[in-house]
Amino acid sequence: MLRTGSLTVLAMAPLLAHAQATEAPAGEAQLAQKLSNPVASLISVPLQLNYDTGYGAGGRGHKTYLNLQPVVPFSLNDRWNVISRTILPFANQSGVIPGSSESGTGDITQSLFFSPKKPTSSGVIWGVGPAFLIPTASDPKLGSKKWGAGWTALVLRQKHGWTTGFLMNHLWSVASVHGYDNRPAISVTFLQPFVAYNTPHAWTYGANLESSYDWHAREYSVPINFNVSHVTRIGKQPISYGAGVRYWISSTDGGPHGWGFRAVLTFVFPE
Repeated sequence: MLRTGSLTVLAMAPLLAHAQATEAPAGEAQLAQKLSNPVASLISVPLQLNYDTGYGAGGRGHKTYLNLQPVVPFSLNDRWNVISRTILPFANQSGVIPGSSESGTGDITQSLFFSPKKPTSSGVIWGVGPAFLIPTASDPKLGSKKWGAGWTALVLRQKHGWTTGFLMNHLWSVASVHGYDNRPAISVTFLQPFVAYNTPHAWTYGANLESSYDWHAREYSVPINFNVSHVTRIGKQPISYGAGVRYWISSTDGGPHGWGFRAVLTFVFPE
């Protein structure tokens, strides 16, 4: 039987095999660079498929979830944009909670970044704003049943094809869904340092950490992700497709362990 790591290598093989293809048109290369910037003035709709194992007692549980992550920028004036970033998960899990299986929507995380339209004189791009947790889970076992609010911030720099940056947010629970007052309070910090390299062929090679710290449970979750993506067109429609692997450096009790897989298809709508 093929293990998750083997499946991932097979899934990424077509990407790696074509990485040295003929140089992409300048438009595709520019789109690839913009997609490496979370606050670029660019409408995009990523569909991010994730698979992780090692959940629950004995590590036999597994979870597949698809994140719908639309990014929509709005112009406030000549100097400022506000960028809306939404994450809506659709999950299917078995054994994550011992003896049960669940499918449905999870909680929405909504972020709004207020960001200058132009980088600073040193080339730094940044954004800051509010973040919200919206209890949209269709099953109580797939969500917190808490309303949450907090803040989010981002800083990055792009130079010579490289993008390096740091994204973070913190969410506190502010109210419970009726009937779920016994659910634990939320105070979670998310930290995501990232690096990506964009080639003239519109390929992107990236790595990031997606570290979360639960201040009440005093537990870390830290996966490291490696990914490859490519911008191309289907007819006139620009898209980005990619895949990658991750390894859980640290996880909560009963959380995922070992290797995981990610595939992303992004529809891009340039201005």
